[in-house]
Amino acid sequence: MSEPAKILVIDDDESVRGSLAAVLEAQGYFVDTAEDGKEAIEKSSRNYYNLAIIDIRLPDMEGTRLLTEIKEKPPGMVKIILTGYPSMETAIEAVNKGANGYMIKPINAEDLLNKIKQHLKKQQEKENSVKRK
Repeated sequence: MSEPAKILVIDDDESVRGSLAAVLEAQGYFVDTAEDGKEAIEKSSRNYYNLAIIDIRLPDMEGTRLLTEIKEKPPGMVKIILTGYPSMETAIEAVNKGANGYMIKPINAEDLLNKIKQHLKKQQEKENSVKRK
């Protein structure tokens, strides 16, 4: 059996971080959290994460800026933006800066888990095809 996917949850709201971590851990994922962009950048430079869930509004930077800051650590990390303030502009900006998903708060846990599973499956398939070459 392969080891569980590692997920970094970045949100300045402690209750959001805690509830997302609890939902993800209950599904067997390894979860780490960060409350701002600086902490997320530090953690992503030291550790490998399969996926990052990023709040669009962080105390020290926009989540869309964080997308580019953690972009290539590691290559292929899946990034999902969460927002309580949806707009077409932020959705387009998020996708243009490398977000793999964009979800509106309050988050439906089932929708989030489905999106995560879908992206991790694609990531695994990509890694397997690279290994076979």
